[in-house]
Amino acid sequence: MFDTIESLITQIRIGEDSTLEVKSLGFKGSQIISPARDSFADEMAAMANSASGVIVLGVDDKTKKIIGIPQELLDAAETWVRSICNDSIKPQLICEIRKLSIVSEAGERLFIIRIDIPRSLFVHQSPTGYFYRIGSSKRQMSTEMLGRLIQQRSQARTVYFDEQAVTHADVSCLEKELWSKFTTDLSPADDTEFLYKMRLIADDDTGVPRPTVSGLLLACQKPNEYIRNAYIQAVAYKGTERDAVYQIDAIDIEGPLDVQIKKACDFVHKNMRVFALNSPDRRIPQYSIRAVFEAVVNAVAHRDYSIYASKIRLHLFSDRLELFSPGCIPNTMSVESLPLRQATRNELITSLLARCATPAGINGVLREYIMDKRGEGVPIILSESKKLSGSAPKYILIDNTELMLTIYAYMHNESA
Repeated sequence: MFDTIESLITQIRIGEDSTLEVKSLGFKGSQIISPARDSFADEMAAMANSASGVIVLGVDDKTKKIIGIPQELLDAAETWVRSICNDSIKPQLICEIRKLSIVSEAGERLFIIRIDIPRSLFVHQSPTGYFYRIGSSKRQMSTEMLGRLIQQRSQARTVYFDEQAVTHADVSCLEKELWSKFTTDLSPADDTEFLYKMRLIADDDTGVPRPTVSGLLLACQKPNEYIRNAYIQAVAYKGTERDAVYQIDAIDIEGPLDVQIKKACDFVHKNMRVFALNSPDRRIPQYSIRAVFEAVVNAVAHRDYSIYASKIRLHLFSDRLELFSPGCIPNTMSVESLPLRQATRNELITSLLARCATPAGINGVLREYIMDKRGEGVPIILSESKKLSGSAPKYILIDNTELMLTIYAYMHNESA
């Protein structure tokens, strides 16, 4: 929705509707005094209760003129929006908040904040009640409408997130070259029937067939065009600090999940050191690619794709590899039980990856298919890495929203 600055500006000039709301911000010092906090919370919840939409801050809603936000107050405005999402709306609202720079017709550089609000799986209550959006305004829900919507959303939640239809995507974005790898001799001959059977497509609320989350992630060339941040941010640093000054390589790894896995392993192989000991025939890499492969597979298979503004991050340092995966651990597990137990957030994604052949060119993986459903991935990561570096990898849960894996590098004492 409004994929370019130009399309967003065009819609602002046309005016507000069901998918666009604009607001100007009033400040007293660094404090926002208008719009009223509760009223703005009502607007955000109404949009989430209805359909996906965008709110733009820094626009006069009467004149449709972009007036901007002072650059030094952008952080304060973002914090204000974030606190409303977390504290004023129940359940808390997940949205994407972006600071954008645009050039006005007069050639002046202005700053705005864009808030992307997806259609929610939940019914959100805001400070003054339950609202929905119709056209350019919000309306209080009647008791009958509220009950009906709660029933619809609760039924929708019985479908796992990775099986849900993505309503802003068309089935034409799924490519047969990509999904045909899931076919067998027993698969239906009709393509549409097969895609339904594999849950790569599903009907939306109006009965229109749409790609599912899993369908986009595994059978679309550019899934991140429809599922934001469905990619891996890979960065390599020269030293041990996360500092752009020492960055030596960086890439956003996009594409279907099997392609992302291959490219992530290639990135580590390209940027890690390999030591020759005593003779050229004895070479020791900093990391076990087999362990890296298992770690990346687990990250793409088990991350929480419903967290709208988070991506997998792969950061490589001279002494360690850090892999961040969005989402908490399933509530039946703990960090300590990861090597011993098995649970999955995305059952369909893991099932499909278990039918994907391991990409060629990843040395030492020793597996025919990408996904192992026997729970061997974490034990392999731990044993292979400790065998090489002497240090066991560590898992840490950050703020109960992100799982961080640290794999320590083999460090050769070149002076010895």
